[in-house]
This record gives sequence, C-alpha cells and structure tokens, in this order.
Amino acid sequence: MTYVGEGTTYRVSVPVRWSDMDVFHHINHARMVTLLEEARIPWLLAPGRPTANLGRGAVVVEMTVRYRGQLRHVDGPLAVDMWVEKLRSADWTIGYEVRPNGADITTKPSVTASMQLAAFDLDTQRLRRLTPEERDFLSQYLRA
Repeated sequence: MTYVGEGTTYRVSVPVRWSDMDVFHHINHARMVTLLEEARIPWLLAPGRPTANLGRGAVVVEMTVRYRGQLRHVDGPLAVDMWVEKLRSADWTIGYEVRPNGADITTKPSVTASMQLAAFDLDTQRLRRLTPEERDFLSQYLRA
C-alpha cells in the first residue's frame, strides 16, 4: 500500500485476497468493509503521523457503503481514494471511492463509502477531543 495522491485526497493500493471473494466471484460485501479499514491504516496510523495515536483509541460511529459496480479478484489491487468529509471536535467522517487497479480517477467508482470515526480514550472509556495536531493533519484532507 503506498501513497500516490496529492492535495486533499489520499490514495492507497489495497491487495485483494482470494478469500475476499464470494460464491458469485466478486468481493464479498463484508470483506469490502475490511478492505476499507486496511486502506485507512497507512493513511492515519503510520508511525510519525500526528494521527498515529488514534490506533490506540478510535471507534466507528456510523458507516455507509454503496456498491455501484462489481469488483473481482482480478481487479486488484484496488485503488482506494480517501478524504475528510466532516471534521468536528471529537470526530471526523471519511469519504471513500474504490476503483479497479489502473482505473483513472475520472472513472465512476465501483464502491463509495462514508465512515464517521470518533477519538476514544481507552482508560476513561469516553470520547475525547482530537488534539490540535490530529485536527491539523485531518484538515489537510478536508473537502469543502
């Protein structure tokens, strides 16, 4: 998985495993959620990033996934584009577009998704505010 985007979009290439397929020969819907998670890890949790501590405490609040086209094993590795749709004091929403390997950014995405995450303090078992450094990093990817 590597960063290949610029500006307000972060792109990673996510490999598709044979086990991600279902009986209909396309990526299983539940496995797509896992692939989205694998896409956001190098973006937000890479060592040295201001958001790396979110790996010790962030929870999914809400998620919407829309399947607009079939993706198969041969379409991998998938191109996953991500950005911040909304940024608040303790939570943020990530937008996703998933395309087959080699598809141009102008190609209609096969999957679109939106995921609201919240910063969480494991010690107190409560939501916490994003740090100024976390907010600054996320705001670089904020789309108006």
